[in-house]
Parts: sequence; C-alpha cells; structure tokens
Amino acid sequence: MATTHVFAGLAVVAPIAYVVPEFAVALAVGAILGGLAPDLDLVFVHRRTFHFPVAGLGVAVPAVGVAVVAPSALTLAVAAFAVAAWLHAASDSIGGGPELDPWNERTERAVYDHVRGRWLRPRRWIRYDGAPEDAALGLALAGPALLVFDGRLPAVIVGGIGVSLLYAVCRRRLVAWTPDWLE
Repeated sequence: MATTHVFAGLAVVAPIAYVVPEFAVALAVGAILGGLAPDLDLVFVHRRTFHFPVAGLGVAVPAVGVAVVAPSALTLAVAAFAVAAWLHAASDSIGGGPELDPWNERTERAVYDHVRGRWLRPRRWIRYDGAPEDAALGLALAGPALLVFDGRLPAVIVGGIGVSLLYAVCRRRLVAWTPDWLE
C-alpha cells in the first residue's frame, strides 16, 4: 500500500527527527513525498517508470552524504525523499506483482531493475498490496512516527492508518468494482 511505503519512510527518518527536531518537518515532508513518488508511474508502466530498486540507492547514498556534511531543511528533505523513494522501489519486490489481482499470481514481475535491464520477481512475503499482513506492517511502521513527530503530523498519520485499514478491508473487492478499461 502507498501508506505502508509512507510509514516506512517516516520510520526511517523518525530517529533523526528525534535527535534534530528542528528538521522534523523537512524530514517528514521528504519521507512522505518520497514514499509516494514512485507510484506516480501508475499512469505509465507501473513499477518500471519511476521505480528504481537498485539505481535508487545510487541517488540515496550521496543525498544522505550531502545532508550529513551540510545539514539544512533542504538537504535533509531531499535525502529523506531519496531514501524513502528507493526503499519504496526496493520493497516492492517483497510483495506480489503489479497487476490488479496479484493474489492470482499471474505474473513473475514485481519491479523493474534498470541496472540489470530485467524485472525482479515477486517474493510474495506480503501477498499483495492491502493484504492483512500489509496492513499489520503499515501499523507497525507508523508507530515510530507517532511517537516522534508532533504538530499536525500525528493526525495525518492516524488518517493514513484509517485509509490503510479501509483499503485492506476493501482491497479484494476493488477489482470487481474496477471499470474494464482500467484493466
């Protein structure tokens, strides 16, 4: 789920936000946007166009390096974005495929590796987006962010948890409600 990717990004930056709370908002904004950004390729070739499970690390590491050497709201937000986007793309391989009904296991394509020029196979540890184990993982990953961030962010996180749970309850039914032209 997109919310699980966001919560993963927030969980990664939560310890940093705890240590340097003056950058908490920048870290949170970067992590949230980075957790969502790869899925903008839904209108192109999903899990290929904006997903970089290997090459993304080549962007995330230098971004973190710059943030360590020259910490500012901008460098930390960019680093959080890059790490969350890479983590999103890399973690898509532990789930099912990108099809609308991944529980049918019709494809062996999880996410495209641009470095090797091939699709990585789905490991299906999380059977599909919105599976009960996806919702549980999302809830667990939201915990650190709820403990560290303040202001309006906890309300956003709780809202995301609500969206996650609702999506998990409805996920398998959504395929039946999907118009044929989207398939």
